[in-house]
Amino acid sequence: MKRRLIYGVALVVLGVNLAIGARAYRLSAQTPGKDSVYPSMELFSYVLEKVRTEYVDGGKLTYKELVDRALKGMINTLDPHSEFMEPVDFKELQDDTQGSFGGLGIVVSMRDNFLTVVAPMDDSPGFRAGVLTGDRIVKIDGKSTEKMSLPEAVKSLRGDPGTEITITIQRPSSGLVKDFPLKRAEIKVDMAKDINGRKEFPVGANKIGYVRLEQFGEKTSSELEDALRKMKAQGMQALILDLRWNPGGLLDQAVDVCEKFLPRGTLVVSTEGRTKSQDSRRLALGRGDELRTKEGTPMPMVVLVNLGSASAAEIVAGCLQDTKRAILLGEQTFGKGSVQSILPLQDGYALRLTTAKYYTPSHKVIHEHGITPDILVPITDDDEMNIRLQQTPGGVESLDPKDRDRVKNTHDVQLERATDLLKAITLFTAREPAPDKARATGKMAAK
Repeated sequence: MKRRLIYGVALVVLGVNLAIGARAYRLSAQTPGKDSVYPSMELFSYVLEKVRTEYVDGGKLTYKELVDRALKGMINTLDPHSEFMEPVDFKELQDDTQGSFGGLGIVVSMRDNFLTVVAPMDDSPGFRAGVLTGDRIVKIDGKSTEKMSLPEAVKSLRGDPGTEITITIQRPSSGLVKDFPLKRAEIKVDMAKDINGRKEFPVGANKIGYVRLEQFGEKTSSELEDALRKMKAQGMQALILDLRWNPGGLLDQAVDVCEKFLPRGTLVVSTEGRTKSQDSRRLALGRGDELRTKEGTPMPMVVLVNLGSASAAEIVAGCLQDTKRAILLGEQTFGKGSVQSILPLQDGYALRLTTAKYYTPSHKVIHEHGITPDILVPITDDDEMNIRLQQTPGGVESLDPKDRDRVKNTHDVQLERATDLLKAITLFTAREPAPDKARATGKMAAK
């Protein structure tokens, strides 16, 4: 009897709970402004079924195709960097950091809702044609990019080496609108280059070394290590690290690069997201500052940046500036400082989702702000293009004779300012007495 009574009470309670739950569901669906997943999913399913059954060409569509398109639309509207990736797109992303691909050698991003060139890569079809940082790509093979997502644009720009494509550029600085007929090529990237665009890394009479990082791929840190070793063997006393036109890349490589110039345990970058799992602090865990004088003091260092410096390049620049390890010189950087997590899904699909933002050691936000140099030195678009040609092996020689002298005679005022600054610092440092000698001199004078 007791058992029947208990079962009866349990059934009544369960029935009441179900009734309350059903009413709460109906109320949540009817209440304006109430955010609930269930009525929203119900609406999605209803629309999906209506399209599938009543759309005039619905018979040609599958549920999978419709859901894939819905997911792409949802993710693409979040921000320019999030993406629902099909298997082929996921594979392309995995190939990006391995050093070669077929395309135009143009790094692009969305800026103010325009497909914008972050930086043309050295000795690439886009670079040789005269595409500049900040150019807006308004058409690809005659098709407007106005409603094109970033992944769709990248997919259109890439292709087999030797295939042809025409992009239409609008240049905000001058109002120029121009078609660029281009031929795709295999793009191979050396991560670290010297002043001549090679990997020899000569150090001149002033003992100031120079290394340019093209991007942050899998070999950036090791190539920089080789460059530093070659320059230190020649008696380098100061360094110019050129991050201009560097579009970024792998976070781990940015941290590894910073480690070469910082004491162990120094904060390099932090991330903050909506959940605690997205919050992190990356510390320098290397051997300590590898760029030191014979007396053990850090070698003077200048980092060059401009609008083409983005993402991982901004992390390095912001870190070395905040820790006062280097002087930043040039122009405001691009301002791409968000974290994209790659979440593999079933059947080869993946989700690239913006989950956090990067912060410099002093907690300055990079995203949409960029890094402001300590010393602002602007250059014109024409000078920028000429400097890039000077840096590319064979770049000047590829020009018409009438243009060669003009390009050769273009001064890289940013590099010249950096060199003059380091000359002054090393000269002043050389005149200062060493700490031990200074103390000894002080004692002798006191006697």
